[in-house]
Parts: sequence; structure tokens; C-alpha cells
Amino acid sequence: MSRGFTKEDDAQTPPLIPPRAALPPGTPNYVTPQGLEQLRAELTALEAERTQAEANHDNDTDRTHQLSLYNGRIALLTERLGSAKLVDPAGQPPREVRFGATVTLRTVRGGKVGQERTFTIVGVDEADIAAGKVAFVAPIARAVQGQKLRKQVPLKLGPTEEIVEITAITYAGA
Repeated sequence: MSRGFTKEDDAQTPPLIPPRAALPPGTPNYVTPQGLEQLRAELTALEAERTQAEANHDNDTDRTHQLSLYNGRIALLTERLGSAKLVDPAGQPPREVRFGATVTLRTVRGGKVGQERTFTIVGVDEADIAAGKVAFVAPIARAVQGQKLRKQVPLKLGPTEEIVEITAITYAGA
């Protein structure tokens, strides 16, 4: 098969566009002010990259494929931005775990007694485990949402269950 046929076949293959972070059906798309700003910055960057790709006249097949990718990613991001429901953490009850809270849990039974975990409950697009940001739909976030300071809560982690105490709740900007 000649290289010309390969390129033509490639051009007819629709691009695979990676999906956005999963949001369960019927679940509101809550975002923090920082999360909304991140989504807007991502859209601005994608639009700038698409504009640059439009100006590229080197190879029409590659350019068309690249533009399809950008257009698909921009469409998904625009849809996510359109469904965003801004929640200002500063307006949340200070002694209750809600969206936007930074929570510290200490294991009191099961697991490693005395172990502490701290994480912030954020929107699905903001979640970044390495940065200590957990999506509000994650099991650990669901287990503690609505709970109050000093409350002990069962936490199922795989096959084991721990009892953790909520030792701190803070909100950015509060």
C-alpha cells in the first residue's frame, strides 16, 4: 500500500477526543471560583491553540485532523462551562463539611490509628489527588459531606472500614 493511501485513510478516521472528568447523570456540575477560572483559562488556551493550528498550511490532512481535535475538546469544555454551578466556599457553614471545604480526618479505629488525611472537596474538573483535591462525587468526599467538626464517620476504603474523626474544616476565603 502506498503512503498516499495511508494518509487518506487517516484523514477519514474521526479523531478520538478524550472525555472530560466523569460526572454522574443528573448530578449538578458544582465548581469553586478557582475551578471556574481554571475552566475559562483552559478554554482560552484551547482557542488560541486552535487559531494557531488554523494558520498552519503545511499539511492539510494533519491540519484538518488537528482542528477536529481542538473543535471537539472546545465543544466538550464549552458544554461543561455552560453547566457549571458556582459555589463560593466562603458562604458555607464553617463547622460542617460541604463543597469547597478543606477537611482533615484522623483515623480512630481500623487502618492506621492516628493517621491524618487532609483534602479539599472540589468540582470534578478540578480534582487532583496529588494536590489534595478530591471531587465531590468521590466516595471519601461523599462519606464526610454534611458531617460536623469532631464527628466520627465510617470510611470504607476497599475491603476495610475505618472510623475517622473530622478534626478540622476550613474554607478558602472564609
